[in-house]
Amino acid sequence: MKKLVFMACLMAGGTVACAQVATKRSAPKAATPYAKTITAADLKKHLYIIAADDMEGRETGKPGQYKAAKYITEQFKRAGLQPGAGNGEWEQPFSLYQDTLVNATITAGGKTFEFGKDFYTGLRDAKNLELQQTGVVFAGYGNVSETFNSYEGIDATDKVVVLAETPRQAAAEQKDKLRAAAAKGARTVFIVSSNMPGITRAGSRLRRTGLYFGDMATTMEFIPNVYFISPEVAAAIFGKPYASLVEGLQPNNPVPSAAGQIAGLVYQKDVVEIKSSNVMGILPGTDKKDEYVFVTAHYDHIGIINGEVHNGADDDGSGTVAVIAMAEAFMKAKKAGKGPRRSIVFMTVSGEEKGLLGSRYYTEHPVYPLANTVADLNIDMIGRIDADHAKDSNYVYIIGDNKLSSELRPVSEAANSLVGLKLDYKYNDPNDPNRFYYRSDHYMFAQHKIPIIFYFNGVHPDYHGPDDTPDKISYPLLEKRARLVFYTTWEVANREGRLKVDRNEK
Repeated sequence: MKKLVFMACLMAGGTVACAQVATKRSAPKAATPYAKTITAADLKKHLYIIAADDMEGRETGKPGQYKAAKYITEQFKRAGLQPGAGNGEWEQPFSLYQDTLVNATITAGGKTFEFGKDFYTGLRDAKNLELQQTGVVFAGYGNVSETFNSYEGIDATDKVVVLAETPRQAAAEQKDKLRAAAAKGARTVFIVSSNMPGITRAGSRLRRTGLYFGDMATTMEFIPNVYFISPEVAAAIFGKPYASLVEGLQPNNPVPSAAGQIAGLVYQKDVVEIKSSNVMGILPGTDKKDEYVFVTAHYDHIGIINGEVHNGADDDGSGTVAVIAMAEAFMKAKKAGKGPRRSIVFMTVSGEEKGLLGSRYYTEHPVYPLANTVADLNIDMIGRIDADHAKDSNYVYIIGDNKLSSELRPVSEAANSLVGLKLDYKYNDPNDPNRFYYRSDHYMFAQHKIPIIFYFNGVHPDYHGPDDTPDKISYPLLEKRARLVFYTTWEVANREGRLKVDRNEK
């Protein structure tokens, strides 16, 4: 308790006595009867359903995720929330895309070269392309400037242009070279790369993209495709060792004369649309109903890998069931005439494991004005104990609470006076190498200058493994952590003034 009072004093800049009074006054004791309805037994009941084998690991865009969304919706309805996704809907739908390679070969010098072994290209960037016998020209480093032109004396029209590898080439410099090749009429560009052995080890990751939004495709507008080829492919094209082709080559020296051909190039991929959604329920506020407090968790996980279901009980089944339990508790308070002044939006998002996609979609397509969004309290893994706390498990990591608002940490610590957890700020250090602050859904809100807290128990040996199962959860600890979020939400939703945004820490 002394440490809590001292921290409040530091944050407020007042005396110890003043800090004690402020802490006691701000602690939301009126919430206690409803916080007590968040129980280990109820959390366990929900989690054994959310993290069951028949949820198939809840991978985004797969049947298990859809089944989990249906279950969460049913619990929000049963609690008495209103549909929160707009137009009377519980789910905010969005489309994702995934590219899969079908066939890709280059034929030259009587040899057929394989994708991922002899050449590669960025799958998302590339378009389907087929070339029959086509001439090839070597344009050195491909530099074009007022004082030097790699294409002097070279006709690249309707040909493949081969460029030498430039160590530590900046992306902007490479784009300039591709624009220059396109201006010379090139059909496509091959860049010789010495990194093919490393690329080969990437295996199937080269043949299938992750999920992405349609507006995230980055296909080059100035050249059809760009392929990185091995020196062996270059040698087959030009009929001479690649080393002899570049011998003595300098960025501003004339390009040695070289011409060749490919017998053919085939590049074919499929693009599949994948449907997903965020599940949203809202409890409208009273006199400040046009201001919104978000309570979030991601309900997706990583699915089935090598035939094993990755249940994701802690990651983030624990956060998902905490959101459900808090929705139920707040609705009980509402029915007792103690509803929140501000509206509370309970949102479980998908696509987190694919790159924070669901929360990104929400913040780019908000149902409620971001300018009126007061805070996001995000829960991602609060059911387990990490190695650092094996001897004292009464803790939770608090991340991001002081980065945008000087007022949120005192609120959080006052709420914790009713719970009694150790609030561990280890991962709030901006120099922490794990960079957890950037790795969960709260960060999408923080980018819009919305104060956040990320509640986290740290990683453990079962993280992203098949043994992250409901029987490994500490349900009494999950109960305490969920109650902390509940008390904090209560105070943020009911205090007179909205949280100040008076900091800009990264």
